[in-house]
Amino acid sequence: MKEQLQLTTIEQTILANLIYNEQYTRKVLPFIKGDYFSDRTERTVFEEIQKFVDKYNDLPNQNALEVELDSRKDLNEDDYKRVLSVVKELQKDDDVIFDWLVETTEDFCKDKAVYNAIVDGIAIIDGKDKKRGVDALPTILTDALAVGFDNRVGHDYLHDTDARFEFYHKVEEKIPFDLDFFNRITKGGLPQKTLNIVLAGTGVGKSLFMCHMAANCLSQGRNVLYITLEMAEERIAERIDANLMNISIDDLHELPKQMFDNKIGQIVNNTSGQLVIKEYPTASAHSNHFRGLIKELAVKKSFKPDIIFVDYLNICASSRFKANGNVNSYMYIKAIAEELRGLAVETNVPIMSATQTTRSGYTNTDIGLEDTSESFGLPATADLMFALISNEELEELDQIAVKQLKNRYNDPTINKRFVIGVDRAKMKLFDVEESEQAGLVDSNQRKGADDKFAEAVFDQTDFGDGWKV
Repeated sequence: MKEQLQLTTIEQTILANLIYNEQYTRKVLPFIKGDYFSDRTERTVFEEIQKFVDKYNDLPNQNALEVELDSRKDLNEDDYKRVLSVVKELQKDDDVIFDWLVETTEDFCKDKAVYNAIVDGIAIIDGKDKKRGVDALPTILTDALAVGFDNRVGHDYLHDTDARFEFYHKVEEKIPFDLDFFNRITKGGLPQKTLNIVLAGTGVGKSLFMCHMAANCLSQGRNVLYITLEMAEERIAERIDANLMNISIDDLHELPKQMFDNKIGQIVNNTSGQLVIKEYPTASAHSNHFRGLIKELAVKKSFKPDIIFVDYLNICASSRFKANGNVNSYMYIKAIAEELRGLAVETNVPIMSATQTTRSGYTNTDIGLEDTSESFGLPATADLMFALISNEELEELDQIAVKQLKNRYNDPTINKRFVIGVDRAKMKLFDVEESEQAGLVDSNQRKGADDKFAEAVFDQTDFGDGWKV
């Protein structure tokens, strides 16, 4: 193998196998970039191979490459001759070891990615890159360090039976709630690789719910990443302080420094987790920004989140579509949801986010999926979606009603509606006595019974009367 490397460069080896070795090409082509080839001639050959495979879903032979190169108008005579010479020198090697070839190609891609990142970094520092500033350096470097091949090709149904059996008998890792009914409806908490959405009107408690849950996750010793696009980092931290210190926000501002430090010390001593709160301007950040943040936190703080909160989904940007571009709100919000769920799968953690109700949903005491603001495509993507409902009667009782809208973890017709307690001053949620759920919750609730319940509990014709108990 060493002799082989002496006879040819790794670039030539890669190019030759891209036209002669279909198994290799299918494996590595998605991970190779044109700028990994330092020689312009070899880069041109790679680009032609890539275009051919993308267009025809098949490998080009030397003749096909020569025809494609001959049709290019951007190559002068000398360039054309050099490129053609490279193509003619590509030789098939039936003796090459496939695993060695893939591993060597992966090392090549990693080395080139880091090298290019360093070159780009120097250009930014020297002021030669007019589009990016020094704040882009961490993302550039972390992206380069993350380069690698995905070695999984999928689950082989007939042969991977042992893995499947283990999966059936494995206790799924979940992040539990500290609220009884939420654990009931999710069978113990939020699983990994999921997108979970809370739906509510303005001021009902979307951020309160997520701040409470973030505080609870931290108390469990989890690493929590809280992304806010609506409130300042300090405001989110303020709410979590009130929750964990069990003190009203008003009293929090009156605490002497020593007492504040003592309470923070108690929180630190009672958890092994970390909480990072990151603010982005409204509608400015999308999943790629969050992905870069996660990579940066891993490098700078050795921080890997166990759960991610995004406050909130509707004011995120999409990595696929431009805001105010030629795309309707349905597609735009659906794209954001899909991108966030993809991030959840990629990072192997649950993501909790929120969305607004429509205008009619603000006053509706029986919120449904049709009240989802801007996009019905959002509930189609979410794994769990529930509504928070409030009115004067519930406020007087210090309660919020919860209604399941979609649930991939359990039967959504069981415990479809229930209530939880709320202490808005301390930014806390809590379980209420089982007796207070009477008439609201039936462990055997099904669709038929649920319809009857809706008629009995909610006034469907006069929202002004509100909640009926």
